[in-house]
Amino acid sequence: MVHSVTARRRWVAAIGFLSVSALALSGCAQSQRDSGGGGKEGGTLTFGAAGAPKLFDPFYATDGETFRVSRQMFEGLVGFKPGTAEVEPALATKYESSADGKTWTFTLKENVKFHDDTAFNAEAVCFNFNRWYNQKGAGQSDAVSQYWLDNFGGFATTPDKPSLYKSCTAKDTKTAVVELNEVTSQFPSVLGFTSFSISSPDALKKYDADNVQAAGDAFTYPAYANEHPTGTGPFKFSKYDKANNTVELVRNDAYHGTKAKLDKIVFKIIPDETARKQALKAGDIDGYDLPNAADWAGLKSDGFNVAIRPAFNVFYLGINQKNNPKLQDLKVRQALMYAINREQMVKSQLPEGAKVATQFMPDTVDGYNKDLKATPYDLDKAKSLLAEAGATDLTLKFYWPSEVTRPYMPSPKDLFGAISGDLQKAGIKIDVVTKPWNGGYLTDVDQGIPDLFLLGWTGDNGTAHNWVGTFFGRADNRFNTGASAWGATLASDLAKASAEPDEAKRTKMYEELNKKIMEEYLPAVPLSHSPPALVFKSDIKGVVPSPLTDEKFGPASKG
Repeated sequence: MVHSVTARRRWVAAIGFLSVSALALSGCAQSQRDSGGGGKEGGTLTFGAAGAPKLFDPFYATDGETFRVSRQMFEGLVGFKPGTAEVEPALATKYESSADGKTWTFTLKENVKFHDDTAFNAEAVCFNFNRWYNQKGAGQSDAVSQYWLDNFGGFATTPDKPSLYKSCTAKDTKTAVVELNEVTSQFPSVLGFTSFSISSPDALKKYDADNVQAAGDAFTYPAYANEHPTGTGPFKFSKYDKANNTVELVRNDAYHGTKAKLDKIVFKIIPDETARKQALKAGDIDGYDLPNAADWAGLKSDGFNVAIRPAFNVFYLGINQKNNPKLQDLKVRQALMYAINREQMVKSQLPEGAKVATQFMPDTVDGYNKDLKATPYDLDKAKSLLAEAGATDLTLKFYWPSEVTRPYMPSPKDLFGAISGDLQKAGIKIDVVTKPWNGGYLTDVDQGIPDLFLLGWTGDNGTAHNWVGTFFGRADNRFNTGASAWGATLASDLAKASAEPDEAKRTKMYEELNKKIMEEYLPAVPLSHSPPALVFKSDIKGVVPSPLTDEKFGPASKG
């Protein structure tokens, strides 16, 4: 298993408050029980989504709103124990590693069917691995296959970018053997990421799943991704009604596990947070994610269940170094950090329990460097550094996202206003650009168009590599550190840390790298960690809040 005793202890402490919140959701007002002892059967759960899904093929997904829908339909070989970041079997019943950590044998569940009534087996597992590894053309773009690139590296046709993945063999119908080229601290927990869910091979072939095409700075996706996602999960795809901004999923009556109680889930896309709150109070929706912290007390007093997750995320100011050579100067990047009043931002813009970030991971992850202190707000220091770098006339294209609320970024517009105002006080001119989250913003960020951008991360698991390895594990990452000589060095050092088999040594390596990232490289400015909440009507039972925002609606009931 990936998590150490130390990591598990830290997680127990981290989710203590979450446990209380989970009880509040799952143990709310009593209702009629069915014969199985759960909530009432049937009904529709309508959930207020903050943004539109990018698509429905989880392999090409990169954002939370897309993952939220996909994880109700798909499953991976492993998953995460509800309410934690602890890895547990899912479509696999067990898994074991060879002594050298490079060969993993997965024993699979039997009598599992995909939504198209085809069989899940070891051949299907290997088909999916080989599909991911053999992406071509536009499918290899960072904006399309980001999770593969961040976690597995290159593809079959990119020998200059080697892959973690080597091969997959179906030993028999219920045994899949996956071989890796290197040892990694990420395996097998990486297979719990929604992106690496298992799809029906027949559906992938029938609906031309890999036919991704570049269209200028954007991409077009095939029928599989838009209309025919086919997994093994408790719900299956029904329709995406763009005219009414709704996605509908229906119960999978052939599900191999405990059948969902709900007949349907409807994700109603309501980009404005205030409008989501009003819809909840009017009874138009049954719940939504990321209520404004200022509304938590009021929602509770009105009888709604508000569950507060731990702050397992980081919000940062992204810096693209390629477009403006002055941003390649460490002094300029340090000036950006000194110019932002992060303490004031946390107090005025973020919920109680939020705190200033000292590095790119929270303190519940092994590898966090407790000796790093938050850089203080110092406007004079910022101006002095800009002057030393010959950058007093700096003009930067600064992007912020609309039509979205994220766990680390509850109000993008307000946070942008605070940060851009601070930068302008330091003499930096701002060229403001805003685009919808899944309507150009993420694509432009991945294409390296902004100079500065607001983004963040909610951990997919509890490993250090999932944080700094995801951000900086490739020299050609979204910060374009390939523009700087140290980009490849940092990527190499992070790979060595992930491959270190001795846990204590690996943790120490990450601690040292966190210090180096902040003091010598500073490819971006970590801003804050923020505890997000989830709110439901009192008659919704069975949803366990997750620090990974990995909530499953399969166990949910209504009424």
